Amino acid sequence: MYAIVSIAGQQFKVAKDQQIFVHRLQGDEGANIEFDNVLLAENEGSFKLGSDLKGAKVSAKIVSHLKGDKVIVFKKKRRKGYKKKNGHRQQFTKIEITGITL
Repeated sequence: MYAIVSIAGQQFKVAKDQQIFVHRLQGDEGANIEFDNVLLAENEGSFKLGSDLKGAKVSAKIVSHLKGDKVIVFKKKRRKGYKKKNGHRQQFTKIEITGITL
């Protein structure tokens, strides 16, 4: 059984006991959260989508908050002496899917 759910503006294919990284979510580590924006669900070969998914939820537990790898942004204009170097680390939340209810 799996579901496609929208979390923080992105779509993820999730299954029970799967761990995924999503953009930073509000909540403490160990807190339980629910996502009700389920787009598609599959159960034993039968698919449900649209109005068939009223009340469907994906429940998850926040495992940890962490930062991603550093991305270097380097801008340069040749022959002008213009150079700018900047770095960025995206904030992520690691969640574990605890259940899918249809």
